[in-house]
Amino acid sequence: MSALPRAHELGVIGCHICGLVCRDAGVEDAACPRCGAELHRRKPDSCARTWALLVAAFLLYIPANVLPIMRTVSLGDVDDNTILSGVIELWVKGSPDLAVIVFTASIVVPMMKFLVMTTLLLSVHRGTNWARTQRSKLFRLVEFIGYWSMLDVFVVSLLTALVQFGFFSQVEPLPGVVYFGLTVVLTMLASMSFDPRLIWDCKDEDD
Repeated sequence: MSALPRAHELGVIGCHICGLVCRDAGVEDAACPRCGAELHRRKPDSCARTWALLVAAFLLYIPANVLPIMRTVSLGDVDDNTILSGVIELWVKGSPDLAVIVFTASIVVPMMKFLVMTTLLLSVHRGTNWARTQRSKLFRLVEFIGYWSMLDVFVVSLLTALVQFGFFSQVEPLPGVVYFGLTVVLTMLASMSFDPRLIWDCKDEDD
């Protein structure tokens, strides 16, 4: 089966901000007529920026897990908890729902984002046409769940508010929250910097 025509073959170019498909006039620094964003076939230095942001996020993810993320004081017992010990603490204190939310948002989601983004970058670097449709769907999934990674930071804020209702005597956020928040922001920027159109820049062979 013959390959479908590419945008450059049809003489059109898509705006990566609003999605408008424009006629490619071949003019440098052309702007989208609808939103005014600069038009380009691929995001400049997409892979390099994505790699830099992803590596920085991974380096920050280490202290985010090693350093304590919150301090709980209950009946005179003071505990400085990391993410994992915080999950255990929530479970023991009778909040299994919060424990599952924190574990999913703090461990499962970030690790999945690191794995998926690394796979996408390596496959783009190799120029392989392996599972292009599936890789595009993976990227959209990463974009969708990326914003929910901040749930862990929100949970710490929620725990602080729960003090008023007597669940804990005292809850304080600790430096681990800052590192985790920076990790989430950098992974979100990494996914925004990645140009999914690069997935299709390879030899036109059957997937």
